[in-house]
Amino acid sequence: MGAPLLLLPLLCCCCFALLLQVQGADAATLTITNSCGYTVWPGLLSNAGAPAPSTTGFALAPGRSAAVTVAAAWSGRVWARTLCATSPAASGATFACATADCGSGAVECAGRGATPPATLAELTLAGAGDDDDDFYDVSLVDGFNVPMLVAPRAGAANGSGCRPAACAADLNAACPAELRVAAGAGAGAGAPGVVACRSACEAFAAAQYCCSGAYGSPATCAPTPYSRFFKAACPSAYSYAYDDATSTFTCAAAGRGGYDVVFCPRASSLKSGGNPEAAGLPPSASTMECSGGAAGSLTARRDAVAALLQTLAVFSAMSWRRWW
Repeated sequence: MGAPLLLLPLLCCCCFALLLQVQGADAATLTITNSCGYTVWPGLLSNAGAPAPSTTGFALAPGRSAAVTVAAAWSGRVWARTLCATSPAASGATFACATADCGSGAVECAGRGATPPATLAELTLAGAGDDDDDFYDVSLVDGFNVPMLVAPRAGAANGSGCRPAACAADLNAACPAELRVAAGAGAGAGAPGVVACRSACEAFAAAQYCCSGAYGSPATCAPTPYSRFFKAACPSAYSYAYDDATSTFTCAAAGRGGYDVVFCPRASSLKSGGNPEAAGLPPSASTMECSGGAAGSLTARRDAVAALLQTLAVFSAMSWRRWW
């Protein structure tokens, strides 16, 4: 009686792990790491038609990582909110952030995007069964609030295009005076003087800075002194709407290995070949493994699950007979 009963937990563990791997064929993982010296509140927004991620907002303490599940063919953006707090209000407590607030009044952004200025990581994943490339970038088109990096994780395709996209410099201190956003009165005594750097489009609402109207094409919208400021500090990031040539990154089927999104990346992570963890960043949570593995095709994994479930049923029947 004892031996079959002792085997039941192990069999259940293996079945559960294999089922997760089968389901994972339709999902990708974004590992979000906070390497800043302060808490950030990541926000996530799916593009139109893309499924919602497993979470749209949460708190992330310094040195911590969190895994967010998205669809294998997901497209959307990730950003960091800073200097956030919950304030009492007549209609209930309201959550708000000094920079990149999504306006939901809660920690979860629930389908709302970042209020500029905000550094954005933008991703379009091709999907696990698609031969097309993934596309990703770091964008300063909506301004800057936190240094950021996005890169394929270890184990993803490692072609020449699978490189990190980043703006690792902190632009707030060097931000031109006319673009600066100062800490508000409610930001707290320890808040820095400049908490974000606006884009020229947001600051001046002029067509030549917004690439709109008569400037609404790559031929008519050229870099400006303000976009050149962003580009000089962060050469691989989008500095204005048509900055595609040096700012869009691709990687073949990297979504299968997932992506790292790192706030305040270390400079060495830009040389890590697309794996910020190799540069000493906090490791992501370990995954549960079952001895024997589950390598092979999706069909093989499903067959293995079925076999294990059948074995589990046999052991359960044996244990039941001996018990009675």
